[in-house]
Amino acid sequence: MNIQTILLEMCAFFGKDIKRVNHLLKVYAFAQMIGKAQGLDDRTQQIVEVAAAVHDIGIKESERKYGSSAGKYQEKEGPPLAKELLSSLGCDPQVIQRVCYLVAHHHTYDAVDGMDYRILLEADFLVNAFEDGLSEYALYQAKRKIFRTDAGKVLLKDLYGV
Repeated sequence: MNIQTILLEMCAFFGKDIKRVNHLLKVYAFAQMIGKAQGLDDRTQQIVEVAAAVHDIGIKESERKYGSSAGKYQEKEGPPLAKELLSSLGCDPQVIQRVCYLVAHHHTYDAVDGMDYRILLEADFLVNAFEDGLSEYALYQAKRKIFRTDAGKVLLKDLYGV
């Protein structure tokens, strides 16, 4: 499995929706950076990177079915699409299983069960904070409730001053 192929497939998937392409590439970059800074083993780093690349794969289907890109719909619609894509690219079934779990929970901030999950949440939050123009109060709340990795905390401080 080649992460570059997955990224290219996701760029094709979103096509001319440059905002979503930019979002996935930024989340991917932050997830990769945080994972490497935290010293993840190779397999967990791979899962983090693949999950970051495909985390929003359910957004188009969510909008089509529900008229909404709300996280709960993305979490519902994303895993089958991620599984189909990753299976077609010959990814390891165990990697696919974990990535689909992460896609199904990437807007769920409780019961985080692994460093891969934590890093995906933090990377996605770092990007969403800017894209959504979050208030300083919201950033402080996120620092307290979401961020647990040293690398994620440093990025939050460097980028947003919290």
